[in-house]
Amino acid sequence: MTKKALIAGWGQLPRLWAERAAAQAEDFIVIRIAEEITAEFSDLDCAEYTVNLTQLGEILQLLEDEEIEEAIWLGKIQKAHLFNDFNPDQKLKQLLTQLPDLNDDTILMGLALEFINSGVKILPQTYLLEDQLAEPGILAGEVDSELKRDLIFAFETAYNLGRFDIGQTALVKDGAVMALEAIEGTDEAIKRAAKFGGPGVVMAKCSKKNQDIRFDLPTVGLKTLENLIEAEAGALIIEADKTFILNKEEFCRRAAAEGIVIAAAEYNKEELILPWQK
Repeated sequence: MTKKALIAGWGQLPRLWAERAAAQAEDFIVIRIAEEITAEFSDLDCAEYTVNLTQLGEILQLLEDEEIEEAIWLGKIQKAHLFNDFNPDQKLKQLLTQLPDLNDDTILMGLALEFINSGVKILPQTYLLEDQLAEPGILAGEVDSELKRDLIFAFETAYNLGRFDIGQTALVKDGAVMALEAIEGTDEAIKRAAKFGGPGVVMAKCSKKNQDIRFDLPTVGLKTLENLIEAEAGALIIEADKTFILNKEEFCRRAAAEGIVIAAAEYNKEELILPWQK
């Protein structure tokens, strides 16, 4: 069995993976990104390190010292850190200055190459977590003809947003865009949409056209749902088989109780397949 490293960002997805890896007797370590610490791992039988986001050289050295062969990146790492008193080590500074831009995919691919060149394979984020992906269909609530129009519009807007590697989330109402996610992240985009659109906004979250499943798969969880409830949102549509829903059963149950529709659509060869078309 190969020795693995979990690079843990914000949220509970890293913790869920670590629990499953421990249950399957995987040999792994956890490297927590200090700026994004959420989950605890001290109760698990694994070595645990905390490293600043700026210390790429230290992370690579840890991988070498621990004889890591495979790594998995899970949890959000906010790009805003790059613009807030950011002081990268020499290794990271050299990487960033060589990149053509600072879009998400550009940075992630640059980091991935650093890992690969160090002899470490990057695992798909679905490894041990495939059951957390959304299945196609209406997962909560009922969809009327008026809501269908906004669900389609929101989904297509989010999908096209991903083509520019800007964000994964779009929020609309009555055929108008209320907010597009950029560097501020999903939660702030929801709040901005609620400010301008009021109750009934519809959110879509989906992957990029050529999504690399090794990193940055779209994820929604109870925190996302709480923000949608507070915003009095009408619906959420996500991309099936490419979006994680954490605490799926509770997520859908609470959404239904709050009157929020949850739907999961698919793209197949550029064709949008909607859940009510199944």
